[in-house]
Amino acid sequence: MVGPNRPQIVLFGSSIVQFSYSHEGWGSILTDLYSCKADIVLRGYGGWNTRLALLVLDQIFPKSLSEKTRIIVLGTPPVNEEKIIKLFGISRRSNESSHIYSEACIKMCKELGIKVIDLWTALQNRNDWLSAHFTDGIHLTAEASKVVVKEILKVVKEADWEPNLHWKSLPNEFAQCLPTIFVGPDGNTPVNVADLDLDWQAQWI
Repeated sequence: MVGPNRPQIVLFGSSIVQFSYSHEGWGSILTDLYSCKADIVLRGYGGWNTRLALLVLDQIFPKSLSEKTRIIVLGTPPVNEEKIIKLFGISRRSNESSHIYSEACIKMCKELGIKVIDLWTALQNRNDWLSAHFTDGIHLTAEASKVVVKEILKVVKEADWEPNLHWKSLPNEFAQCLPTIFVGPDGNTPVNVADLDLDWQAQWI
């Protein structure tokens, strides 16, 4: 156990989660943004489905969790059937069945009052989504991961949660110990290192 205690963000799911650190994935982007603010915990298992997840749910998320635990469900993403068949010779998934599953998931979450992201729609937001968003027809490219992060941060930013869990709203750990540097055209503007807006993070503000 590494201290002090700070918020945990648990990524739980199938290979979409397991490979979220590959190909400049969405898990790695979130880990970068929250690096001094919260711990990102990866619990992704390739080939899993809801039935398998239910078998271990109480071990991943003990029932003694905080009342402040927040949940965001990522809906079923679309697939590129042609690419799956080309790589694997057969496809047991179709974009139509993914849509049906996605709609059922969204409906359930709304009934339970749980935040949900419609990835099926979000990942088809450009004309070339079939080629731009999949490495093998199922798993996500760097471009697709940017869409996922954008959708997650939008939900987190707009949620009426206390505290707000957006990465710019959470305090930096040990910020009081970090040095102050001087920036600006004249080099006389003091800024704490914790408050620097880095170029690659600016798109996520």
